[in-house]
Amino acid sequence: MRPLLTPVEHRTYLIDGSLVEWAGATQDVFSTLNSAEVGYAKTRLGSIPDLGEKEAIAALDSALKAYDHGKGTWPTMKVRDRIACMVNFVEQMKTKREEVVQLLMWEIIKNKPDAYKEFDRTIEYIYDTIEAYKDLDREAGQFEKHSGVYAHIRRGPLGVVLCLGPYNYPLNETFSLLIPAIIMGNTTLFKPAKHGVLLITPLLEAFQQCFPKGVVNILFGRGRSIAAPLMKTGKIDVLSIIGHSRSANALQELHPKGNRLRTVYGLEAKNPGIILPDADLDLTVSECISGTLSYNGQRCTALKILYVHEQIKSRFLTAFCEAVDALGFGDPWDEKAWLTPLPEPNKVDYIQELIDDALAKGAKIMNAKGGQRFDNFIWPAVLYPVSRDMRVYQEEQFGPVIPVISFENFDTPLDDMATSDYGQQVSVFGRDPNQLAHLIDVLVNLVCRVNLNSACQRGPDVYPFTGRKDSGQATLSVKDALRSFSIRTFLAFKENDVNKATVRDILEADQSNFLNTDFIF
Repeated sequence: MRPLLTPVEHRTYLIDGSLVEWAGATQDVFSTLNSAEVGYAKTRLGSIPDLGEKEAIAALDSALKAYDHGKGTWPTMKVRDRIACMVNFVEQMKTKREEVVQLLMWEIIKNKPDAYKEFDRTIEYIYDTIEAYKDLDREAGQFEKHSGVYAHIRRGPLGVVLCLGPYNYPLNETFSLLIPAIIMGNTTLFKPAKHGVLLITPLLEAFQQCFPKGVVNILFGRGRSIAAPLMKTGKIDVLSIIGHSRSANALQELHPKGNRLRTVYGLEAKNPGIILPDADLDLTVSECISGTLSYNGQRCTALKILYVHEQIKSRFLTAFCEAVDALGFGDPWDEKAWLTPLPEPNKVDYIQELIDDALAKGAKIMNAKGGQRFDNFIWPAVLYPVSRDMRVYQEEQFGPVIPVISFENFDTPLDDMATSDYGQQVSVFGRDPNQLAHLIDVLVNLVCRVNLNSACQRGPDVYPFTGRKDSGQATLSVKDALRSFSIRTFLAFKENDVNKATVRDILEADQSNFLNTDFIF
C-alpha cells in the first residue's frame, strides 16, 4: 500500500544566514506515481519558490561578503571550528532521515532499500570527510626545510563555489560536492536538481543554524534563471557539477574570466562491460544485472553497453535475458521492487525511440518482456546485435535499455573505447591471467577505473572518482574532493635566528589559525 502523502508547499530559501519567505511565483513538483493505491498517473507533491536572477545575485553577494576575498570569518576560521560546525550539521541531518527518504521515493522513484542507502551513505560520507580533513590537517601541521628555507604548507579555500547536483542521486552526489567545498573554507551557492528538489527542504534549517551566515546559500528555480546569471558575473570561483557535459560546457562558456574558473565535474559516461570466453557465467550475469539495471540504469556509473565474446555469447544472452525478465517490479516501497517507474515524464518515450531505431537497423529484442510499457514504465530491453550507427550505441541512454555487441578480437571493444567521447569506467569479466593482464594495461589508459569481475560503481567513497574526456574533470572521493576544492598555500621564511624566534613567538601566542601545529583528535 502506498503511504499517505501530504503536499509540501515550500516557501523559503536560504540566503545570508536567513530563511527568507517567498511570496512570488512557484513551481509545482510532480511525481510519476499516483497517490491512489493503484495506477501511475502524475501526482502533485507540492511546490517550491521559482526564484530568478535578482535572488541569485543577492545570494552571490551574500557568499562574496562571507568570503570577503579570503578575509571572512569562515575562510580564516580554525580547522577544528569548521569541523565542529560540520559535526553539528550532520547530527541535525540525521533527525530528518525518514522525511528525506520518503521524498526520495516519491520524487525520483528510488526503491526503498536504495533510498535508505543513499541517506545513510551520505551521513557516512560526511563523517568520513571530517576524519579525512583531520588527517590532512595533521599532515600539514609541521614545517619543511629545503635549501635553507622553511615552509609551513596547508590547503586553503578557493572562494565562491556554485554547486549543481544530479537528479538520480540528489542527496549523496550533491553533497559529495557541497560538503567538501564548505569544510575547506569556501562559501557556496547551491541549486537542487529539477527532480529531487523537495527532499532538500527538510535540511534548510540545519544549514541555516550550523554555519555562519553566507557560507551556504540555497536557491530554488530554473537553471537558466539562476546558474546562467551567476556565471556571467565572473565572480564564481569554482563551478562544480554532476550532470551532463552539455550543461557544464554551456555554463563554463558564460564565465568572462575562464582562466580563473576552477571546474569540478562528474559527467556522463558510456561504461562498457567486456565479457571474456572464460567468464564465470553466474557471477557475470549477476554483476551485469546490477551494473545495467540498478535504479533502472539511471546512473552515470551504469554499464551502458555489453561486449560479449562469440564463444560465450549464446549462453550469456540466454541467462542474462532470463534474469532481466525475472526482476521484480513495483512501487519504491515494495520490498521486492527492483524495477520502478521512471521519474522523468518523457523518459519512456525516449527509451522507445532508441529501441525503435535499433530495431529498424537490424537489432532484435532478445528478452520476452523487453520493451513492454505502460504509463511511465518500460521493461528493460536487451538489444542484439547492435551496430555503431544505432542511437543506442552512440548516446548515453541513462535508462532501461541494454545494447549488446559480440566480438572475437579484443581490438573491437578497445578501439571503440579509444574513439569514444567518454572514459569513466569499464568492467572486465574473465579469469585468464594473460588475457586480463594485457587488457588491464590498456584499459587503465582509456578509463579511470577498471572493475574486475565486478559492476562499475562509484564507491567505496574513499576511492578516486573521476573520468577522462567528457566524463569528468578533477577527482571526487573523500580525500580527493578536499583537494579539488582547495589549493596549496604556505608560509616560507629563510633560516636565521630572527625568523626562527619570530615564528616560535607566533606559535606560542596561538593567535594564527593558519600558522599552528595543533593536533586535532
